[in-house]
Amino acid sequence: MSDLAELERRITAALARIGTGLDRLASQTAVQAQEPEPVPPEAAPPQPAPPEVAPVEPATPAVDTAEISRLQEALEAERGTNAQLTERLRAIKERDGKQEAVLEARIEQLTRQLDVQGLEIHRMRKSTIQLREALRGLREQQEGSVEPHLINKAMLAELEALRAARSSEAAELDEILAELAPILAEEKTDA
Repeated sequence: MSDLAELERRITAALARIGTGLDRLASQTAVQAQEPEPVPPEAAPPQPAPPEVAPVEPATPAVDTAEISRLQEALEAERGTNAQLTERLRAIKERDGKQEAVLEARIEQLTRQLDVQGLEIHRMRKSTIQLREALRGLREQQEGSVEPHLINKAMLAELEALRAARSSEAAELDEILAELAPILAEEKTDA
């Protein structure tokens, strides 16, 4: 991107130099076009001509048409280069816009995955706490006199922990598949 900025600065400077050269040439041709108007002989008082001095014509700078055409060609070349750089810059901005949209979509996808993982972790923590409580209740009971509702409660907590682990594994597999999908799609297009 800094290369484009440097090239644009150079083109602008070159265009300014060319414009200055054209202005200078235009002012030289304007000076040549302005010749003093002849004064009518009746209105002008007669002036004696200096003896033996030939009239000197004003020095007029020569207009170099080759220089003008060279400068115009250089100006057109710089305009063409400027147009190419402008087109290239537009293409880069367009590409960056597309990449930005892809990255935003990726960020949204990762955010959803993080939300799912957070919910699964919360569910696992909850089931782990329930399982610990059920096990603690079973330990507190004497060995032969365990109440059936405590056994049921422990089994339900263990089942919930297994479900949470299964759900967490499914979320992890979904993440892996989401990462593999673009790679597989790329492989299909290459084949």
